Amino acid sequence: MNERLVWADDGTKPILDSIYEVYSNLGPGLLESVYERALVYELTSRGLSVRSQVPIRAFYKGKDLQMDFRLDILVNDSIVVELKSVEQLNPVHEKQLLTYLKLADKKLGLLVNFNESYLKRGIKRVVNGFEEPPVELKNN
Repeated sequence: MNERLVWADDGTKPILDSIYEVYSNLGPGLLESVYERALVYELTSRGLSVRSQVPIRAFYKGKDLQMDFRLDILVNDSIVVELKSVEQLNPVHEKQLLTYLKLADKKLGLLVNFNESYLKRGIKRVVNGFEEPPVELKNN
C-alpha cells in the first residue's frame, strides 16, 4: 500500500491552524515579537506544549563553544517554528532553520513569514535529514 504523507499527518496541523488564526487576527506588517507572543498564546490555548526563545548550546566537533542560539518556538519538544516578518523569505532563512534543526537534534521545522499578503506563500516546511533525489543530467 502506497500512502501519501500530507502535512497534517506530521503533527503540524494544529500549528498551521494556529498560524492562520494569528495571521487572520493581526494581518501582516507587525514585528516578529508580536507574532511570537500571539502564536505562543494560540498554540497553548490548543493544548500544545510550547516553549519560546529556547536556548540551544552550540558545539563544534564536540567542543562546547560557550554560546547559545535561540529557537523562536518549540512545540511538543519536536517541531521548531522559526518566525520572520520580512519583505520576502530568502534561501538563507531556510538554511538557518535547517542548521537550527541539526544543532537542536530536531527533525521538523516550519519557517513562517507573517509579512506576506497571502500567508500560504510565507510558510515553508524544513526537514532535517531529508535528501533530495539525485538529479539526472542530460548530455546535449
